[in-house]
Amino acid sequence: MTVKVAIAQINSIVGDFAGNSAKIIESCRRAAALGADVVVTPELSLVGYPPEDLLLRRSFYAKSAQALEALCAALGEFPGLHVVIGYPLARGGVNFNAAAVVTNGKVLATYCKYELPNDAVFDEKRYFTAADQACVFAVKGVKFGVNICEDTWFSHAPACAKAAGAQVLLVPNASPYHLNKQHLRYEVMRANVAAQGLSLVYANLVGGQDELIFDGDSFVMNGRGEICAQARHFEEDLQVVEFDGAEPMPGARQQALTVEAQVYKALVLGVRDYIVKNGFPSVLIGLSGGVDSALTLAVAVDALGADKVRAVMMPSPYTAEISWLDSRDMVERLGVRYDEISINECFGAFRNTLAKEFSGLAEDTTEENIQARIRGTILMALSNKYGSIVLTTGNKSEMAVGYCTLYGDMAGGFAVIKDIAKTLVYKVCAYRNSVSEVIPERILTRAPSAELRPNQVDQDSLPPYEVLDGIMQRYMEENQSMAEIVAAGYRQEDVDRITRLIKINEYKRRQAPIGIRVTHRAFGRDWRYPITSKFRD
Repeated sequence: MTVKVAIAQINSIVGDFAGNSAKIIESCRRAAALGADVVVTPELSLVGYPPEDLLLRRSFYAKSAQALEALCAALGEFPGLHVVIGYPLARGGVNFNAAAVVTNGKVLATYCKYELPNDAVFDEKRYFTAADQACVFAVKGVKFGVNICEDTWFSHAPACAKAAGAQVLLVPNASPYHLNKQHLRYEVMRANVAAQGLSLVYANLVGGQDELIFDGDSFVMNGRGEICAQARHFEEDLQVVEFDGAEPMPGARQQALTVEAQVYKALVLGVRDYIVKNGFPSVLIGLSGGVDSALTLAVAVDALGADKVRAVMMPSPYTAEISWLDSRDMVERLGVRYDEISINECFGAFRNTLAKEFSGLAEDTTEENIQARIRGTILMALSNKYGSIVLTTGNKSEMAVGYCTLYGDMAGGFAVIKDIAKTLVYKVCAYRNSVSEVIPERILTRAPSAELRPNQVDQDSLPPYEVLDGIMQRYMEENQSMAEIVAAGYRQEDVDRITRLIKINEYKRRQAPIGIRVTHRAFGRDWRYPITSKFRD
């Protein structure tokens, strides 16, 4: 006998009980129309993921319980349909990350998560207690077990499900994206689930939640570790897969994305969800004629539409003519509102005001930073007046070594490319131009410059970005020691300099806006180093 299982790859919003319930109901309606017998929704689909310290509030659990009760009643509209719904459960004074199996308007069974991740961006042990009891139910003679996300990254919970009689494992997930995450998921699921001889239905969340991006990419794997179906990348989807007993039949598949395509789609999704979910009417971007602001502008337009994006060019005495020309060229290609507001008068006023105080002192980064702070003040004034949020344009390389100005180019509400190394910025721009050429070629070929003094280029102050990014990746993302980095071929003086800059600029990064995470270790949730510290490697 055949049984049909649907994956409801939905985009939940944390705390939006009504909105999330509506998405689950609509997915079930569509799945039922396609003949589905089982629907699997993502981890904590009823409340969104991660709720963070909302999980410390008793009222959050109470409202979750009320929402689940109402949702159960609404799903009674689909008799015989079994729906797996993720929600936080408070029971006997203990809290669990749970999934309810709902059918005919009632909860048939409940599973509570065993493996609680407590590393990288996860801190579930702060909120939940682990449970160790299998959950298995039968539909048309097929026995389905339930695990939740991290359970399948280890062998214990899948083995318990199999021992309880499960033939197919249903796995609600809120697995955040980082570079090439899908390949890692396949490997781990083969090792821990397919190795048990179990077929797997992996239902992953999609959407942006603050700095986290959930890519969807839900899939079905048979007991031999073969991928039978996969949902869409970075967008909502409903996949219905037919099972012949416990064996999944081939379904829809998605073409794998290049790294650059993954990153670009993650950035677009992250901007769209942060702006729309938080109710901002539009965005502001300080356009410089450089590659970082160009990529940020392209992402914003693709995420929100040209009518929701405004670019502002703020030239100084050091702004090159080609920066004006390239900025004008790009905004014309994209069709966004564009304004030019000179900072010359403001810069002169600051100099005059400080002339007596600075008498006899040579100009240095102080005057450079004043220009950046004038620009930040102008953008924030426009933000206050019109309600738009400022998107900052600093990349990961700059954030790592402090090549950015507090209350200047760091001023804003959302840092789009905060986790994108400079070398990757160029690759992602090339990908975007392969779709349609929106970034002028000269922006990609000219030497990067902050244009805060005459004839300035970034490499006056920094090593080549290939060197900087390589050291940063090894030290910050891979936790390699300085000796290991030198052994990999980098000069000792470069390693000493870059690692020192990373350490002393922690105070700046703590004051930066949140931004989109695309690597397995980003500045923010993943990176928790003390500002005050005497430790040295």
